[in-house]
Amino acid sequence: MSEALATVSGMTIAILPATGDRFDDAETALDSGDGPGCQCQWWLLTNAEFQKTSRDDLTTRFHAEMHGDRAPGLIAYVDGEPAGWVRVGPRIDQTRLLRTRDVTTATDEPLDADDVWSISCFVVRTAHRGQGLMKKLLDAAVSTARDAGARVVEAYPLDPTVTRRSANQLYRGTVSMFEQAGFDIVDRPKPDRALVSLTLRG
Repeated sequence: MSEALATVSGMTIAILPATGDRFDDAETALDSGDGPGCQCQWWLLTNAEFQKTSRDDLTTRFHAEMHGDRAPGLIAYVDGEPAGWVRVGPRIDQTRLLRTRDVTTATDEPLDADDVWSISCFVVRTAHRGQGLMKKLLDAAVSTARDAGARVVEAYPLDPTVTRRSANQLYRGTVSMFEQAGFDIVDRPKPDRALVSLTLRG
């Protein structure tokens, strides 16, 4: 996975793969909004599975993911402190996406395509918001997908200019951020949300 390092306004920002040795950092990065309760497992389970899975079991699943063969996401650090998270990986591994009508009716890609990756979840800790971390996590996630051989990257952002959202509700990212990063809007299954796509290779 790609690693990114930058200095912004005197702060050192690093974005690193969520590997097993960084599990405690990932837990810190997820400590805002719904992150602690979800453990970034929402998109991996059906609704019925998620509802019957305890917090401890979700944490165990997340721990196993991070100790697996492929890091499930990236962690942003500000001056060495875990500050944010993004999930990026093959869409076929994110079961709920493949059962979500807003995805299945909007995508142009076969649902069984293993070279389609998804950027499905962001968390930026409250103390680190307003520093452009979500955009930096997005750029690093695209680089990670490209380096892994993904053909297409999809995402499912919300549009707060249509329906006002709290910062925590924008865990999918915003339509404008993805457009600025070069993603195209494939469809708007609802006025306040979109499926966006970026082609990485032919």
